[in-house]
Amino acid sequence: MNYKLLSAAIGAAVVALSASGASAAKLDDVKAKGFVQCGVNGAGLLGFASQDSSGNWSGLDIDYCKAVAAAVFGDATKVKYTPLSAKDRFPALQSGEIDLLARNTTWTISRDTQLGFNFRTVNYYDGQGFMARKELGVKSALELSGASVCVQSGTTTELNLADYFKANKMEYKLTVFEKQEEVDQAYDAGKCDVYTTDQSGLYAIRLTLSKPDDHMILPEIISKEPLGPAVRQGDDQWFDIVSWAHYAMVSAEEFGITQANVDEMKASENPDIKRFLGQEEGSTIGKDLGLDNAWAYNIVKQVGNYGESFERNVGAGSPLKIERGLNALWTKDGLQYSPPIR
Repeated sequence: MNYKLLSAAIGAAVVALSASGASAAKLDDVKAKGFVQCGVNGAGLLGFASQDSSGNWSGLDIDYCKAVAAAVFGDATKVKYTPLSAKDRFPALQSGEIDLLARNTTWTISRDTQLGFNFRTVNYYDGQGFMARKELGVKSALELSGASVCVQSGTTTELNLADYFKANKMEYKLTVFEKQEEVDQAYDAGKCDVYTTDQSGLYAIRLTLSKPDDHMILPEIISKEPLGPAVRQGDDQWFDIVSWAHYAMVSAEEFGITQANVDEMKASENPDIKRFLGQEEGSTIGKDLGLDNAWAYNIVKQVGNYGESFERNVGAGSPLKIERGLNALWTKDGLQYSPPIR
């Protein structure tokens, strides 16, 4: 019995040592190749990940990738983007083709456990909604019984849709497509009455339709869709870096630190701000992450705080003009909240 216990203890120690070794592997690999390989929305989702005519990427998820690169390299441009469909995104992360998935992906228990991924941060709190043609004359999703609904396969959207209509004793005709652009085209061509996906996505898709003003976003939100980045399990250091990149952007907004004033704020006497910007003597926060102490400063200087990223990509400074809502700071009745950086 004692021998068995000893063997089990040795086995556990070996596993712990293996995990410790693996935790540094991804950061070492990323540094060796000189860039972060980031999986993003391949169809192009305005506000989250899209390319302009020159091939330049922008969006809330793109800023996340840049923030990780700024933390690791001190250079937010050291990112390569892998465009992925909803179907291809998970195999790409599982295989190691990408280092980080930042593709408006909902954090669910099955993805967290069955797929072997780790989620921690939410860079956009969303919920599934509906877009309908105004000519239908409906003002609520509860009036959609009998409607044909366009949806993308390989997402949480199908199940949410089925649950909502069943719970409300309504019928519907399902029209499924594999790629987002196929759903967009089918809805625009009138092959279905209603389009359902994350509400933020509907705002973006509406602007791409041939006659945007002929369509409306219905008020109902039928699900919780916490969107955020994912990494593979078994790599704690990389998981921490990816997570704290987001928390740094949120903390910067809480502190009132922006791209414009970050250099000035380095002279602050506030202990929390001094520590955050790498000005506290003896601090090991950066070293503990495997980074230097300027990691958070580099994120804010090159990418901005969370509020700045939100406003230019999906908020008042963008074509989408989405209100902060749940994505406001916790001090302003929202859910964005950073653990202490100390």
